[in-house]
Amino acid sequence: MRIRQPEIKRARIEIVPMIDTIFFLLVFFMIASLAMTTMTGIKVALPKASTGEKTVQARVILTMTSNGNIYLKKRRIQMSEVAAALRREVEANPRVQVIINADKSLRYGKVVALIDEAKRANPSVLSIATEPDVKVR
Repeated sequence: MRIRQPEIKRARIEIVPMIDTIFFLLVFFMIASLAMTTMTGIKVALPKASTGEKTVQARVILTMTSNGNIYLKKRRIQMSEVAAALRREVEANPRVQVIINADKSLRYGKVVALIDEAKRANPSVLSIATEPDVKVR
């Protein structure tokens, strides 16, 4: 009588669980990297300009929403407080760039009044934020 030897199973590397794990890690790091981005201003609809430039410098965002509310670094302030609040920022960093985000639906006079208040703080650079006007030629 012949006794059968048990069949020797060869070791295999299962690739499906490894692919699942790698996909999970990829999605996790993509979502984690999105959470690391910082938004420094209130979201408004910016006007478009074809001559706009991107700058990299210490900056303070001054935002005026479509309903006339003013925010400095996401903190709501009154028009009368703008110059003093910006002056404190300029004293802390003399090279700070002040960027004004003004909703495009605002009246011209309100934006000019905000610019005048911002200029009283005497920042080294005062800019108005716009969106790039991309034209297809």
